[in-house]
Order: sequence, then structure tokens, then C-alpha cells
Amino acid sequence: MGGVVVCGVRELAASFVVPGPCGVTVRDRLKHLTAQDEEVLRAVGAHQGALASRDLKARCADGLNHGAEPWATRKRELTKVSSSRIAGAITKATHAQWALARRCQSAHIRSLEAGIRMLTHRLSLPVGARGTKRAPGGYRSKSEWFHKSRRLQALEARHAAAIADWQAGRVRVVRGGKRLFNTRHHLAEAGLSQGEWRERWEAERWFLSADGESGKRFGNETIRVTPTGEVSIKLPAPLAHLANTSHGRYTLTGTVAFAHRGVEWADRIGANRAVAYRTHYDTTRSRWYLTASWQRPVVQTIPLEAARAAGVIGVDTNADHFAAYLLDPHGNPVGEPRRFGYDLTGTAPHRDAQLRHALTQLLHWATQSGVTAIAIEDLDFSADKTREKHGRRKRFRQLISGIPTGKLKARLVSMAAEHGLAIVAVDPAYTSMWGGQHWQKPLTTPRRRMSRHDAAGIAIGRRALGHPVRRRTTPPPHDRSDRVGHRTVQAVPGARRREGTRPPATERAHNARHRTGTPHGTRETSAPKTVRDARSARHWVQDSLLLTD
Repeated sequence: MGGVVVCGVRELAASFVVPGPCGVTVRDRLKHLTAQDEEVLRAVGAHQGALASRDLKARCADGLNHGAEPWATRKRELTKVSSSRIAGAITKATHAQWALARRCQSAHIRSLEAGIRMLTHRLSLPVGARGTKRAPGGYRSKSEWFHKSRRLQALEARHAAAIADWQAGRVRVVRGGKRLFNTRHHLAEAGLSQGEWRERWEAERWFLSADGESGKRFGNETIRVTPTGEVSIKLPAPLAHLANTSHGRYTLTGTVAFAHRGVEWADRIGANRAVAYRTHYDTTRSRWYLTASWQRPVVQTIPLEAARAAGVIGVDTNADHFAAYLLDPHGNPVGEPRRFGYDLTGTAPHRDAQLRHALTQLLHWATQSGVTAIAIEDLDFSADKTREKHGRRKRFRQLISGIPTGKLKARLVSMAAEHGLAIVAVDPAYTSMWGGQHWQKPLTTPRRRMSRHDAAGIAIGRRALGHPVRRRTTPPPHDRSDRVGHRTVQAVPGARRREGTRPPATERAHNARHRTGTPHGTRETSAPKTVRDARSARHWVQDSLLLTD
């Protein structure tokens, strides 16, 4: 359907196979640490965290004037009070954090521009003007119009300030997180004491990370983990007196054992391939964790035609469930619709667990069905999250903002790669509307309840397969479809040339066509009941005159 533009319908983007994941991360708890171990970890984290804060401040001050020479200067200054490898890890993390802040600043500018456009449009309409399905109308009263005109001026002022920061290269970054920083002023609502908040704040600002190095022993020289799980840390120069082994290293009493992907991790460190490590302290549980991550070689995605070969599962993403439907390679729905529910309320770990459980069920069903791909919408609600578009529909705005589209796509791609499944992203335009129009009613039976979301799953799957959403194309020019070709777009080319299943030709209808000369395929007028009964009687009751001598 991509490339065909209907009046009032935007051009649809082509479907594509989403690239697979390029990295792996596993985590395990550091158990049986002594008080001395924890004291050393805290000291190293606080020292390197202060260096990271200082380096980030210098990088933000450089703005757009950054280059190779300032970077080298900062790294040399950090090397004097740490080590060359630690200085490299800190400067690399600083640049990544500055780049992330820069992207967030760009997204904020786009959000302000979307709100300004919507406010300008609605203020230009007469008060009380009715809107359309695609665009809201005017405001309900003069009072609302007045307040929205003031809000337009406020947004324009914010936009001008954001543009000035963007052009000057100024970003605002909070090491430890802006949300945790603002929690300091709402300790009672967060259920934290000042001491608990201070402990969490300091733990988030620690820096206990080290990039991997291929060719070095066990793939990392700063934080080294042996195949037996023994962890040792290269201490910075000011803390070298805390070392308990040679060469300024401190070996922890506790060990780690990566249960998930442990074999793959052991193979990497056995070959001295790069593995990055990060140590994190969970203040809520009073536990230390070690995270290992490494890069995978770029995996070539399978061609789109290969992903379509065995059919797909179309998935419609909603606020509380996935609506999925299995389609064969010709676009025919197979079996019954499936739903995989989740609850996106509560804490972030709860939401993440709910999403992971629903995706696991979906992937297991896809594996059992024998398909090689899952079709999903390429959703992006950035333009729809503005409060200016939906006005007083606060619940709806919260519903849209609550769908984790970015995390969903990233997690689905990574989990599907482990099952050997490809992800096909399709244009989300009109899937719910056209699916409900062409598939919801035809597939509804006394035993099957079809929702608009289930029908949207069929539309998504058909779009991924390259078929139009609608069930039939334009009728052929002649009176019979068999003379020209198929009317249906979901039948295999070698199938019988007809639109669908025709009613069986009973002997009564067959005899009636022979008697009246009615052409094949033309509807004839029903005979009266008395005549129909008489015909049946003549056919089924034997004539007694034939039995006489």
C-alpha cells in the first residue's frame, strides 16, 4: 500500500525489518562483602564521582567549542589523580551524558513547537467552533480563549529561551538525576528522611565503572573478574594505600556468578575480549550489584521477504494489553485472536516486570505457531502528548504518555532475537480504523468476540505482509470474476478462481436451473412454498402406477 495516496489519506511509510540488538548486559549481586570491602567501594566511588562531576562541569562550560585538544587536556588532568584508564572512562561517560542532554533539549524544543502550533490553530478559530476528527476546534468560552492566549505567550517565551540555549550549546545536567534532586524538597511525600535521601543521592553520584579492553587479562584492566567470580579493582592513585594485593589492586571477598548468559560471558573473558563493568549500590535493599556488558558483532537482519515467508503475528499495542492475531503468508487470519495483558500502574520495577511477562507470553506463542516474524506498529506519540491538542481530556493524555513505546520496542527486539524471531515495523496510520471497518464484523461469530484492537492486529499483519488491509480489491470489469481473475487478494495464485466459498448446489437448485435455463451464478426467485412442497413430493414419493401390472 506504500506509495498509493488516496484523497485525504497520507502516504504510508514502507515496512521494514528492525535491526537486532548490538549489546548484552547481565547483572549479579556481590554477596558476602565485608565491612572493609564496602568501605573501599564507597571511597573509590566517592573519589571518582567527584572527578566525574568536575569533568562534566568543564565539558558543559565548553559548549559547542569542544574539540580534541580540550578533551585531551581534561583527560591529562584526571590521570594525575586517578589513572589513564579511569580518566578515559570518565571523559567518555561525560561526553555520553552531554550528548544525551543535547538530544533531550532538542526533543523539548520540538514539544514546545507542537504546543505553539496547536494553540495558534485553536486561537485562530471562532469561540465554540466545532472540531474534526483530526484537529480540535475552537475554545468553548471567551475566558478559556483568554487563558490559552496567555499560555501561548508563555510557551513562546520558553521556546525562545530554549532556542538560545541550543544555539549557545548550553545544557542542564544533574548528576544523580533531576527527579531525585527535586525529591529533597518533598521528603515527606516520598517517605524518606533527610539521611536516607542523602545516602541515595551520594550513591547515585558515585562512579564505579570501567570500560573493557580487548587483549588485556580477562577483558578489563580496571575492574577484573576471573572465571571463578573473584572481583578485583585497580585503585586510583590517592587511594592506593587501601590495596590488599600487589600492583595497587583491591580484591573483594565476595564473588559473582552470572547465571544468565554465564557461558557467553565466560567465553569472552577466557579469550581476553572486552567486557565493561559497573558497580551499583541499592540503598533500598542495602545490596551491591555488578553489571557486565559487552558488544555483539553487527547482525545482518533477514530480508523482508524471508521474514514474511511463514506468515506473521500482527500485534496492536494498547494501554493495558497486546492484541495479537496470527496470519498466514497470504494474509488470512488463522485461529482465534489472542490477548496478553499487563498493568502499567505502580512502580517502575512493577511496570517493567509486567511488560516483560506479556512479551514473554507473546514470544512463546509466536514460537509455537511457527512464524518467523512479529509485526508491530512503529509508534511515536511525541506529537500527541502535548496538552494543547487534547485540551481537557487529561485521562486520555495520561493514557498516551503511559505507553512506554521506546522501552517496548527496545525490549521486544532484544527478547525476540533470543527466540530467532524478526520484528517488522509498519506504519501505524489507520490500522484501527481500517481493521474495524474491514475485519471486525466479518470475523465476529456467536463463539468469537472481535474487538477493534483484534481487527487492528490483522491490519498490522497484512500491512507487514505487503497486502492491502481491505479484504477485496476493486471488482473486475466483466460480469464474472472467473473470466478476468481474482477479486480476493488473500488467496494463493493456484487456488480456485472465485471470490469465496459459494453455497452448495443442492439437487433442487440443480434441477431448477436445468428446467428454467437459469444461467450459472444468477439468483433466481424463490418458488412459493406450495409449489416447492409439490416438487419435493414428486421427487421423493414413488408413483404407484409404475408398480402395477
